[in-house]
Amino acid sequence: MWTRLSAEQSADFDVFAVNTAELQRYIDKGISIQIDTANIPNTAKQLPRFRDLSTIPGLTRKGEVYAIPYTYSEMGLIYDRNVFKTPPDSFAAMWDKRYEGRVLAYQASEHNFSLAAMVMGLKNPFRIPDADFKRVSRYLVDLRRNVLTFYSSPEEATELFMNNQIALLFANYGTQQVDMLKKAGANIGYIIPKEGALAWLDCWAITRGATNRKLAEAWINYTLEAPVSRALVERQGLSNTLESPAEMHDDDKILWLERVEDVAKRASIWSKIISGNQLEKF
Repeated sequence: MWTRLSAEQSADFDVFAVNTAELQRYIDKGISIQIDTANIPNTAKQLPRFRDLSTIPGLTRKGEVYAIPYTYSEMGLIYDRNVFKTPPDSFAAMWDKRYEGRVLAYQASEHNFSLAAMVMGLKNPFRIPDADFKRVSRYLVDLRRNVLTFYSSPEEATELFMNNQIALLFANYGTQQVDMLKKAGANIGYIIPKEGALAWLDCWAITRGATNRKLAEAWINYTLEAPVSRALVERQGLSNTLESPAEMHDDDKILWLERVEDVAKRASIWSKIISGNQLEKF
């Protein structure tokens, strides 16, 4: 999408979907333009956490709105009810040696560094100070030693969960994975731990090449109609911005994804962690 919208043929597109962490570079390059929210009255139907766009990192700049949220997925913690009579209240349970070999985590350098930083109590999991990188990296080594494996897709996670007596699963795909596991017959629970949950938030943005901005805004407004938003839940198992999922509470802490301090650095160190390199090498 970045390649297409960065090229000359970007004028072929009027509206595009992007998450909050990626939106910034589209604004920086002038691809995403300001949106007149007065032309999108259905935003008034959205849940409170989506109405004040200034509180969501990356959606506004100098008071101007550049994108409208429409779907999201928080990354909570799935647990086996047969193992936990009381739900775990922290992601730290994934590091608990009592569950060694019975934990599933997601294969992603950015998310895993942010997750570890959250559990360790760092102020901003998306901006890890240089002085803390080694400490966070070694904490991730401990996670690698405790997990069965790192999965890449919700389908893979479901199969691994059902066939390996998994106790805990970091749900990168949130309630979508909850639905899949329940349909597979798993006796599971789902929580947003006390640290909060990382979450991607997909938003509609309008390109500089849009020939009819009001029509583009009308399209965005249409996607916030209740039947259209509900289709995301019914067909894809995703959450919409009009209704809270049954598994979530209004006071659950959500941390919308932001650009991290150094993508390449996280990826490089994560590669070493996964490869089993000695701690002294990073």
